[in-house]
Amino acid sequence: MNRGLLILTPGVQLELNSGTWTVEEIEPHLGRVVLVAGDGERQRRPLRWLMNHPGLRALPSADAPSRSSSSRRSAVLSDLTDDQLKRARIRAEHVLEAETGYRGGHFSRTLPHEPRPAYDPATTTLSERRRAKSEELQGLVASEAEALGLRFMSERTLRRLSRYSGEDLVLACADGRWLRAGGGHPSITEEIREAIFAVREEFLRRSRMSMLARHRLMHQYVHEVFPEFPLEDVPGRTAFTAVWREWFGPDGSRQRYVRTAQVAEAGRRMVVHRPGQVVALDSTPLPVKVRESVFGEPVSVVLSLALDLYTHSIVAFRLTLVSDTSVDIAMLLRDVMMPLPMREGWDQDMEWPYPGVPATLVAEFAGHRVAALPFFAPETVTTDHGGPYRNHHIVAAERALGCSILPARTLRAHDKFAVERAFSSIKTLLLEHLLGFTGTDVADRGADPEADAVLTMIQMEHVIATWIVKIWQNRVLGEYAPSWGPGEKHSPNSLFAAAIQQSGLDLEIPDPKLYYKILPAHHVKIHQGRGVKILGLWYYDAVLGEDRFKGPSMRGGRHKGKWVVRSDRRDRRTVFFQDPDDPERWHPLRWTGLPPEGEVPAFSDANVQTLLGEVRRRRLAPRSDAELLPVLLDILGSAIPVSQWPSQMSKREKTSRSRRAAQAAQAAVDRPKQPRAEPATDTRPDTEATIVAWPLQASSVEEAVDADRRRRREAVVQDRQAPPPRLGEALRQRNLFLLPDDDQPEIELTGENV
Repeated sequence: MNRGLLILTPGVQLELNSGTWTVEEIEPHLGRVVLVAGDGERQRRPLRWLMNHPGLRALPSADAPSRSSSSRRSAVLSDLTDDQLKRARIRAEHVLEAETGYRGGHFSRTLPHEPRPAYDPATTTLSERRRAKSEELQGLVASEAEALGLRFMSERTLRRLSRYSGEDLVLACADGRWLRAGGGHPSITEEIREAIFAVREEFLRRSRMSMLARHRLMHQYVHEVFPEFPLEDVPGRTAFTAVWREWFGPDGSRQRYVRTAQVAEAGRRMVVHRPGQVVALDSTPLPVKVRESVFGEPVSVVLSLALDLYTHSIVAFRLTLVSDTSVDIAMLLRDVMMPLPMREGWDQDMEWPYPGVPATLVAEFAGHRVAALPFFAPETVTTDHGGPYRNHHIVAAERALGCSILPARTLRAHDKFAVERAFSSIKTLLLEHLLGFTGTDVADRGADPEADAVLTMIQMEHVIATWIVKIWQNRVLGEYAPSWGPGEKHSPNSLFAAAIQQSGLDLEIPDPKLYYKILPAHHVKIHQGRGVKILGLWYYDAVLGEDRFKGPSMRGGRHKGKWVVRSDRRDRRTVFFQDPDDPERWHPLRWTGLPPEGEVPAFSDANVQTLLGEVRRRRLAPRSDAELLPVLLDILGSAIPVSQWPSQMSKREKTSRSRRAAQAAQAAVDRPKQPRAEPATDTRPDTEATIVAWPLQASSVEEAVDADRRRRREAVVQDRQAPPPRLGEALRQRNLFLLPDDDQPEIELTGENV
């Protein structure tokens, strides 16, 4: 009978011959134990007699709980390391060979040269096989027997292990020291535990203090709340520090962030289990210098990513010159919902590969061939606290798209650790191999990365898009395996394909008019003859002169009687007005300062602020925006000769000009195509050729200046003056003998004119 492990301590109750005895005292130096019966009888018995008593059984006691082998019985094979499991299986094979004659435990799993003569079940008995196995193990080399744990496997041990089978046998053959339960902290009693949590609550409200001060606060709490508790039993500072770090984690955060983390942990936690449930957005400076497309100068760009936390797919990205704005982030969210079109040079392996949804079906919905990149409507968006992300416009855009906003905590990078790891992976797997790489720190920078820059911004965008579709989406994720397949290997593409098989795919592709809906909205009045005023500039189109726009709007509520106009601050030359009778139609309103003969180069909010500041400095009071055009052209550098532009402008001015051109090009790509004719501009992001646009821009500025001067000369003279009369003209008119010219009609003589 297996009686388990008996631990003798004062107070333990034992059953001997159907009688109950209590251990009163243990005399280990004499090898005796003092037992007390229920009627008060006392007996001193040797420990040897007690251990060999056939009727001995330990009784459960609430006052003195015994530590049995129950904790070991709850162990599983996964608790063992690979080496420990291997040694336990070898021991189990020896036990099975002694019991059955076969190391596999059955004749159906016979190995070569089995059964051996000493273990043949047809010629030997069970006792003979156990005795032979014990002698065999005793004859092993000492180092081998000790490494396998077979040194003390006797005939009695084989008999004890014969009661187990299967996994229980392997666990029984495991060394008890491998699965020994943790001892915990015996000095942490209920009083000490209460004191530690009380100090923790006080620590969160006070200023930061040392561990020694916290330990003294625990002493104070125990001394005042539990006056009878002996102070010598209070754990020391070393034990207190170990328990504090075990219960509350490392102690390296600032005090204000510890409090915010405590509040966040008290809330509801989110478990991501489907694509699009949580999308993390973040931006970082691209550590590669690129060439801008206007002057060809090396500049720095900002990389913005949208990462799906379930599949770890980079569902959208954008490169912006110098810095990103709320409009760029809003367009990044729109890109998450739009399928990525195939580009020139991409092979068939990069086309839509996910099973369950054919590529032809997706192409029919999208209107073009779709690349191997997931797209969906994001449910929750996680961002940091940067200016473009906490802007009221991006919040309104996220609500218009139906997204819930889940901002990360301040200085808590692990709240969006996945996108931070993605930035690091992109740097090590791609960007470090490109010319113009600047490194992580200035001290690690090369000799001249600006001179090494060869890729333009358009080419860099194409390289990153190709790398994401072809490499990132097919790369093994490693530790990011799903919960339903923890031991399997997955990539972003395989996870998205599995999600499609489980819950399907919503092929709801947003309308191109979504571009207008996520732009900043302005509630204004329409002034007849002038148009609408948006952020200091006037805009007008012939449609505003119709009779239906001569009165106030039918809109009610907060902006009663006003019209809604949306603007793209990356290009302030036009704004967009939604037709109230046809919501699917949008009217572009041009700035009234634009001349009809030519086009003014692109300008953004920064240029408008500079323009208005210059107007105020010169004390001008223009009555129309046409008078603002010379000031704008002066600010844009039109007064400098075209041949001297690259040499006279500073690097900062060149970067600013390139930024405006890039923003206007990106806005043109995002904007749906209008039915009216517009100047043809190749803004396709997959163009690989380097475009140097500054000569074209310079010619447009020169034409704009000439047109403005001609218009002002014509505006001075209202009517065309008649030429002066010839000499003698008055005499010629009064001469009666002057013959008429040949081209004058002859007068017929009648009775009335004679």
